[in-house]
Amino acid sequence: LSVGRAVLAALRGRLGALCWSLAPLSLPLPGWRDSAPRPQREQEWDDAPPTPTSVNYHFTRQCNYKCGFCFHTAKTSFVLPLEEAKRGLAMLKEAGMEKINFSGGEPFLQDRGEFVGKLVQFCKQELELPSVSIVSNGSLIRKQWFEKYGEYLDILAISCDSFDEDVNILIGRRQGKKNHVENLHKLRQWCREYAVAFKINSVINRFNVEEDMNEQIKALNPVRWKVFQCLLIEGENSGEDALREAEKFVISDEDFDRFLDRHKDVSCLVPESNQKMRDSYLILDEYMRFLNCRNGRKEPSKSILDVGVEAAIKFSGFDEKMFLRRGGKYVWSKADMKLDW
Repeated sequence: LSVGRAVLAALRGRLGALCWSLAPLSLPLPGWRDSAPRPQREQEWDDAPPTPTSVNYHFTRQCNYKCGFCFHTAKTSFVLPLEEAKRGLAMLKEAGMEKINFSGGEPFLQDRGEFVGKLVQFCKQELELPSVSIVSNGSLIRKQWFEKYGEYLDILAISCDSFDEDVNILIGRRQGKKNHVENLHKLRQWCREYAVAFKINSVINRFNVEEDMNEQIKALNPVRWKVFQCLLIEGENSGEDALREAEKFVISDEDFDRFLDRHKDVSCLVPESNQKMRDSYLILDEYMRFLNCRNGRKEPSKSILDVGVEAAIKFSGFDEKMFLRRGGKYVWSKADMKLDW
């Protein structure tokens, strides 16, 4: 019943949006007068819930790294049962989702990567989503995973904040004696072998803000290098009830701009300041609740599994215009990418 309601709600929303989009083209019939004043109609359009075009599903908070600035920390160990997660993803597809990004925590920690692998296959094979991606620290990914699930994955984003291993240790991006940078190059090669678009995510903070990464990034040649400014989220990496103390990692806007200027010749660079990040991402937590970050902390909606996508997304704080302005929609299906694997 809940799935049926979600489908009906999505269809109702799409029909409404279609009617409004055609309204300026319609001609008045003889003897017919528009009963609704234009300002009222514009207000109704503004109040329409956003479309979940691109969703970031943090299905686990557990991680094997201890990055000091992490803004989605291991406050719970909960993970939805696989079939419930699939049900929620199907609801999102019906509501207009085109891209899903699986994140954490560390997504390959759950069932040694089998859980995220099955979700990736489901989204590409059964839901036929144009884009399926994963953000990972890369430490737990094995070649066998690519052999089994690589064909269903469009983009693999690996988090790498520094090409100096000592800096990675300071940040907390290390487990045991494994070299994070060496592993990054190995993953890059596997992405080539299995036709998965390779992406790098870097959080710019006090420990790496002076680093010059031009040479290393150009050598790795990712399809995108997403560069984030270190962001404070109360209750996650800042404040009394937080599991991290990220204040020592924070940099100024001027520091961030200097880093960007130093790397302006890197063609794949995609910068994201705190202002762009805070409201332009649709974040779904481990209970499939949208997280509203507008007030500097993550305030959850009700789960889409309980109330449907349309009802939950109204409380997401999502700024759809900022999402488009920051380039949130791009060529994200590997079938459309002209890449030399």
